[in-house]
Order: sequence, then structure tokens, then C-alpha cells
Amino acid sequence: MLPSSKSIYRGLFSAFAQKEESLSIAVMVANYYFPPLFRWSSCVYQLSVCAIMIYYQSGFIVCLDFSVAPMMDWTDNHYRTLARLISKHAWLYTEMLAAETIVYQKGNLDRFLAYSPDQHPIVLQIGGSNLENLAKATELANAYRYDEINFNCGCPSPRVAGRGCFGVRLMLDPKFVAEAISLIAANTNVPIGVKCRIGVDDHDSYNELCDFIYKVSSLSPAKHFIIHSRKALLKGLSPAENRSIPPLKYEYFYGLLRDFPDLTFTINGGITSIDEVNGALKAGAHGVMVGRAAYNNPWHILGHVDTAIYGAPSSDLTRRQVLEKYQVYGDSVLRQYGLGPTVRDIVKPLLGFFHSEPGNGLWKRKADSAFQTCTTIKSFFEETLVAIPDSVLDSPVAEPQFGRGDLFANIQSLLPPPYRTREEDAI
Repeated sequence: MLPSSKSIYRGLFSAFAQKEESLSIAVMVANYYFPPLFRWSSCVYQLSVCAIMIYYQSGFIVCLDFSVAPMMDWTDNHYRTLARLISKHAWLYTEMLAAETIVYQKGNLDRFLAYSPDQHPIVLQIGGSNLENLAKATELANAYRYDEINFNCGCPSPRVAGRGCFGVRLMLDPKFVAEAISLIAANTNVPIGVKCRIGVDDHDSYNELCDFIYKVSSLSPAKHFIIHSRKALLKGLSPAENRSIPPLKYEYFYGLLRDFPDLTFTINGGITSIDEVNGALKAGAHGVMVGRAAYNNPWHILGHVDTAIYGAPSSDLTRRQVLEKYQVYGDSVLRQYGLGPTVRDIVKPLLGFFHSEPGNGLWKRKADSAFQTCTTIKSFFEETLVAIPDSVLDSPVAEPQFGRGDLFANIQSLLPPPYRTREEDAI
């Protein structure tokens, strides 16, 4: 006699629920991403939770369709709070935190690692090249229950890739990257991902990129790779120029999907609209990461993520409602750590909130003046929001702005030749 579905899911649930963190992540993902009709049956729901835990404990990340890129000095706790008020489903990333910062600020970790539970799903990005500090930083971060840890192998900043000897420079040493990821994984129960470029300086062939992916994935538990589809030039270009001058080679990304079918890949670089996000997903990307477009125009980008990408019902959320909640948050954390955060710090993520709307220019001029006098977020809004028409404040998000929806339409015809592993073993 075959076992009943109830006995199957109870057995699975018992087997995989032994790790509290795996269960909590699985339940979080199920609640976030399965529609209510899917959850009508406790049997179906718990089977789904078990399936997610299987993927989770195997090192795979699920439901990665859209994420906001980690950006130093930008994706801080204030921006992530605003982003989560607009989108319930987007994956959020911290700024890159150097392992040394976490280790040396052991007595002040909340300032760097604390966040509201509403920010789940959220990923901590760590950078560094000292194995001992990477291990210690990971262990210290466990208490904050991030959903994933991402290891930075893509930052071209001279502070990082130059004097720091980590970031994108680590792409030249995949065996060290694998060792670092293995050490991080040994000190946490959450999955580990990697964010990298498609190459460094003259090491920019498709085969060299594949060598990096192959060695890191073979020698470590890393199964999720975020690929910024430009190479980095360590000399002669600023970080800003490294985001625009090296050409985008999306064909490299889609080649990786073909050549490493057992891995998970998120595409990053040059994607600036919901049309383009959906185009990348339609072409086969497991996930899409958007950076500055989501920061500079959060309402029109993040405001469509839940409906256009995750299929959630349309909401009547307005900018005024978001600002009312953000004001409560802002005033609650104002000068929480002595001199900071300041009104300017907390308002900074809002500077693109009225992008291209009537009153935007006047609002920014009023903001410049209000930064000098206002001591609360409430008084700042009272001083500045008179510049924005009620029709802007009280309207739900408009239709998505058109982008290059056909950006990836012919990508399969551009793929590089299939990767062949080198004769020498990865080890």
C-alpha cells in the first residue's frame, strides 16, 4: 500500500525541519512567493515548505527573480527600509561590508548589521581577503539572521581592489575564492553566493570566466553567481567609469546558463527598466539584479516589481502612504548613534522619489534649505512636500515605463562557443 500524501509530507517536514533556520527561511519564502490560493491546503503548503528546504539546504536560492544590487554608500538601512515599503518581494542587499569592519566593530555591530525584520529577504555582502577575519565576521553576522551571504569578487574601487587586495582582483585567484567561500560556509547555515564581473583587465575571454566559475563551484559550496556583464579595468578607470566604459557582454552570461546548468545565475549591469528585467527572465536568466536605476527612480522601478515580475495583485499604494511610514521610521532612528544618522542621511534615499514628476526640482531646492534647519523628518516633510502636487502624492504607481524589451531577443545567436574544461583538474 502506498503511503498517503499526509504521511509523506509529515516525514519530509520532520526530516528537514530539524534546522530552525532552514525552516524559518522556507516558511518565509513560501509566505512571500506562493499566492494565497496555493496555501489553501495545509498539505500542499507544507509540501511546498519542505521542497524549499531541500533547495535551501542544498545551497540553492529560490525565487531570485528580482534583486537590488549592493551599492556602497547607497543601499544602507535607510534605502532598504524605503525599498521594502514599495516592494514586498524584491531581494535586498546590504552595502558591501569589509570583514575587518565587522570584526573590529564587534561591540557596535547593530550600527552595521541590524535591520528591520520587514526587510527579509535580505542578503549580507561581505568583502575581504583575510581568511581568519572572513570566518570571524561570518560568525558574528549569524545573530542577525540574513537569508544569504554574498562574497564580493566584483568591486573595482581602488580602495578595495587596490590597497584592499580584494573585490574584483580576487577573480584572478579562483582557488582562494573557493577557500574563502568554504570557510564562510563552515561558519554559517545560510547559502553563500558570489558576485563577480565577466573578467579583469586582459583576463577577459569567455573561457577564463568559465574557468573561474568552474573552479569556484567545484571547490566550494557556492551555487549562486551574480554576473555583472562587464569586465573591470583595474588601472585607468574610476569605479563610475568601470560601470559604463567596458562594453556589456550579455552573451557571456547566457553562455554560463548553457554551460553550467546545475548552477544559479543572476544577471546584472545595464538593466534599467521592468521591460528589460522581464526580457532577461524570458531569455532564461534565473534572476535579475538592478542597481542605480532602482536607487535613482525607486517609485517607478520598485513600484512594479511585485505585480509585473512576481504576479502579485495591483495595489493602491501611494507615495504619501510610503512617506508617512518612512517618517515614522526616520524619526525613530534619527541620531540613534550619537551624531548620526542625520536628517540628510535619512532623506538621501528619497532624492529620486519624485523622479520626472511635477514639482521635483522645487522639492529638491526646498530640501537643500531644509537640511540646514529641520531637526526631524516630520518637520522636513512639512517644509518641503508643499512643492509636490497632491495628484503626485496620492496617485498609485503609473504604468511601467517602456524600456528595451527586446534587449535579449536575439541573445541565443550571439553565444560564445561552449566551454570545455581545461585538462588539468580544478584542484
